[in-house]
Amino acid sequence: MQQQLSTLSSSPTRSLPLTGASNFRDLGGYTGHGGQPVKWRRLFRSDHLAALTPQDQALLAELGVARAVDFRGQAESAAHAYALPGVARHPLAIEPTVVQRALELQRAGRQLTAQDAVALMQETYRGFVHDNAPRFAALFRLLLASDAPTVFHCTAGKDRTGFAAALILLALGVPRDVVMHDYLLTNALYQRPPGMGSNAPEEVLRVLWRVQEEFLDAALHSVDSDFGGVQAYLVEVLGVDAAAQKELAGRYLQAG
Repeated sequence: MQQQLSTLSSSPTRSLPLTGASNFRDLGGYTGHGGQPVKWRRLFRSDHLAALTPQDQALLAELGVARAVDFRGQAESAAHAYALPGVARHPLAIEPTVVQRALELQRAGRQLTAQDAVALMQETYRGFVHDNAPRFAALFRLLLASDAPTVFHCTAGKDRTGFAAALILLALGVPRDVVMHDYLLTNALYQRPPGMGSNAPEEVLRVLWRVQEEFLDAALHSVDSDFGGVQAYLVEVLGVDAAAQKELAGRYLQAG
């Protein structure tokens, strides 16, 4: 086991082979400002961490993960609580909205369609930009306070986590097409847990439990149209000014 862990640490891979989290992956290796790659083994994104096995926890310890930023809402966190030895948990709750809105439609007598689900997801992502900016600002403050290896996650590690990963990578100068590629990796990795369905049709569930370019595009379009672009959004809304961006690059980009 120890040899396997050491091999993983010395040969970075995008996806980490955890038994209890299918969507745990590293943001390292992408090319940022000045052609400098994002450092491996500093920034991780994941689905929730409550089902990690002892072997999974040993891998996180081997990777030096010291902080977990938890974007789950209060009910989600309570239903699947966790405490990992040596890992400080930082709750930055973003309450889920898609399920509530879907239920409202059903109560109104409307059968949810896949098109409805896409529209709900896009509305959710616009909400990240406007309503949940304080949580993402707090994430950047944590990243600026220390470069200790950090994992950030929600329940599935695809929406709240996906937007957070996009913001981090964009702040580090990673091109948008690469950011979108990282975002869409969820579709190849995330495994929906058994029993996580509902009475909704499978075509609707496939929308809700996967990611689409249209989702992240809705958020980024809102950033561009409502705030004048990512740079202005970082500075004026998230408080990540030029000095902070330079500090981020120093901490999380590999020097040439």
